[in-house]
Amino acid sequence: MTRSIRSCSATALVLAALAAAAAHAATITVTDAAGKPLATAKVREVAAAPRARDTSDGGYPAPGKPRVVDVDITRFTDAAGRAAFADRGAAVNYLVRKPGYRDATVAAAAGQAEVRAVLEAQTDAAKLAEAKPANVWLGALDLDDPQRKLQFMLQCTFCHQQGNAFLHHERPVAEWNDAIHRMVRYGSRLSSADQRALPELLHAGWRRLREHPELLATPAPWSPALAGTTITEWPIGDAMSQTHDQLLGRDGRVYVADNIQDRIYRIDPQTNEVTVFKIPHRDGEPNGGLLAARLRDFPRHDSTSNAHSLAQSARDGHIFVTPSAQRRLVEFDPASGAFTLHEMDGGFYPHTIRIDAQDRVWFTLALSNQIAMFDRASGRFTRYDLPTRSWREWLTVKLIGPIFVLMGWGVPLANWLPVDRLATGTPLPYGIDIAPDGSVWFARLHTAEIGRLDPATGAITMIATPFLGPRRLRSDADGNLWICAFPESAIARYDPKAGTFTRFDLPVVPKGSETPYSLNIDKRRGIVWVTGNQSDSLYALDIRTQAWRTVPLPRRVAFTRDIEIDERDGTLYTSTSSFPSWHVEDAQPTMIRVQTAAP
Repeated sequence: MTRSIRSCSATALVLAALAAAAAHAATITVTDAAGKPLATAKVREVAAAPRARDTSDGGYPAPGKPRVVDVDITRFTDAAGRAAFADRGAAVNYLVRKPGYRDATVAAAAGQAEVRAVLEAQTDAAKLAEAKPANVWLGALDLDDPQRKLQFMLQCTFCHQQGNAFLHHERPVAEWNDAIHRMVRYGSRLSSADQRALPELLHAGWRRLREHPELLATPAPWSPALAGTTITEWPIGDAMSQTHDQLLGRDGRVYVADNIQDRIYRIDPQTNEVTVFKIPHRDGEPNGGLLAARLRDFPRHDSTSNAHSLAQSARDGHIFVTPSAQRRLVEFDPASGAFTLHEMDGGFYPHTIRIDAQDRVWFTLALSNQIAMFDRASGRFTRYDLPTRSWREWLTVKLIGPIFVLMGWGVPLANWLPVDRLATGTPLPYGIDIAPDGSVWFARLHTAEIGRLDPATGAITMIATPFLGPRRLRSDADGNLWICAFPESAIARYDPKAGTFTRFDLPVVPKGSETPYSLNIDKRRGIVWVTGNQSDSLYALDIRTQAWRTVPLPRRVAFTRDIEIDERDGTLYTSTSSFPSWHVEDAQPTMIRVQTAAP
């Protein structure tokens, strides 16, 4: 596929690719046991004998050396039950899945033009239940209090799903108690009262659903329009990775940050080459950086920086990375592979990052309740303090430095200090974006607010949201803000001129069962794309018609945190970002490209 083809529409791109490979294509036909064609079956093509992975650098590929990887390609069958794949010139396996049927695997030899797969109807109620996505289980979970359920969704679903097979299996109350204390140490601000109540409730709630699968809703059926969708996956990292955010670079390659292994993966979608770059550490820095004790019981991590989010300068193409476990900003030159570490004299937990038209780097400082700006021209940082809600919160924010020191020494303050449902003390500025007029907008997760910072004056305006958990946000071409209402299964549009919010509930069954982590906007086509991290999917809202589409992702437990869009053709990029990554199907995180036909 050439770069000129990529500038065409997504539909033309897919059709051109299929036409070019028509003479050497494999077509798989999927039917039920009676021979009836099955439409919208999800077919994932994988190499039968994939290339050996390089694990020479502590289990990971050697830095700086491009290596070709074998991709997985997923398509959906049309009304005739057929899906076509270009011949790879090697043997492949087809993994076939459709709700209500048993999975099937079919082998195909190199050059084999016709393949058939027969799916048997699944009649076992327990197995039908297990095949349902995590959001169905989460939606049916009874925690005895609607507000507790919202808090559970806000505080216990931002690292991984709740409701997948790993989470809802039988475990003792004491094990739930231990897990909750560990998650609080990792960063959850679950209230002290809910910490005490949830072990019993989770033990009983998940057991009730396992024993009564009829209580689980049936997800909405997959759309026939998916027959025009192609999803490609590149394996990156392993079960001990957390491939957090990604960036579509100006060079057409995708850069993904591995948060707990301090690596950046560069993926070339044209050649399938993957190159790893290791973020350098300062001499003497402990593993885990300023959060050294947080992951002390995690099996393997190399996380002195905790690479989090990425943004690219339009001036010179340098990529800036927020290292959440350090007081610094990381600069990476993709042309040379060189890193520069810019130290700050304050602030804690660099988080989401954007670069404005003046080449200034803006990012949230989540735990010190600040917005930071790095002026590349002067090499200086400016930090903007955000308002606090009370004297107690002001004091906690002011003491965040000593608190970090004590936690680094292994003092379990996160488990000792009382927490209320307002997460007092951790307002948590989170997502950030630059509006067309140059103003800086941000979301504050625990205070139900968004805010505007005027770069010219430093003035900050806070705006209450009519929903909980504003997480990440993006500005559209008209300057409207689109915001994830994380625990409320919705997104919202804020019109700064009118000062009004408009809510859009996600098209998910059961209602209210999703936790949208982030979104991005295809400005050329007027589409808002949203992560469905509890339902293994992506959602698309047409701004003009307000119609929704859903794209199921290839693997179960496809927890996603970020979306990049190539606006030339509407291609999407995301990555499976569960922490821990061994939750994801096959225990293999991937960078994902989604090419969809026009609705």
